[in-house]
Amino acid sequence: MTRQDGKTALTLRGPETQATLAPCPANAEFFGIQFKLGTFMPYLPVSSLVDNATTLPAATSQSFWLNHSAWQFPNFDDADIFVDKLVREGLLVREAVVDAVLRGQRQGRLAQSTPPKESLRSIQRHFIQATGLTHRTIQQIERAQQAADLLEQGVSILDTVDQIGYADQSHLTRSLKRFIGQTPAQISRKR
Repeated sequence: MTRQDGKTALTLRGPETQATLAPCPANAEFFGIQFKLGTFMPYLPVSSLVDNATTLPAATSQSFWLNHSAWQFPNFDDADIFVDKLVREGLLVREAVVDAVLRGQRQGRLAQSTPPKESLRSIQRHFIQATGLTHRTIQQIERAQQAADLLEQGVSILDTVDQIGYADQSHLTRSLKRFIGQTPAQISRKR
């Protein structure tokens, strides 16, 4: 949510496959709710939000349109109530397959109800439908975040390459520039 110049707007932002700068005007206030990976709005395909965002239309100065209904803008104090209402209305769901895939397991209703080849394809399809990204892309993003965390803790660039399993320093640099938006040296200097 953004409040600026007396106006409020609610923007849905999807997963990002590269680091991007977000405009933050000095006279604006921001409030956000970040959902766990695999949480999505079924009526709005996550694939349309990858590296993208959409601002929901305002209904009044205090509300916005969501799935043909006017909803009051949430605030920091009632964010949990807002999310609970989205879940009750079926506008926000979780795909359990995502957790299983992230844990490296093939379990749940898909693995039990379909042949092995179909099960893997079904799991992959459900995973992408819920996250907008492939499992491999998510692994690369998480790996880059782990590397950035080590560098921020003072671990050397070469030790980070070794601990996280990058092929070499240039591989680490390309990954961090893409997913974090900074080089290893820039991240180390922040410390």
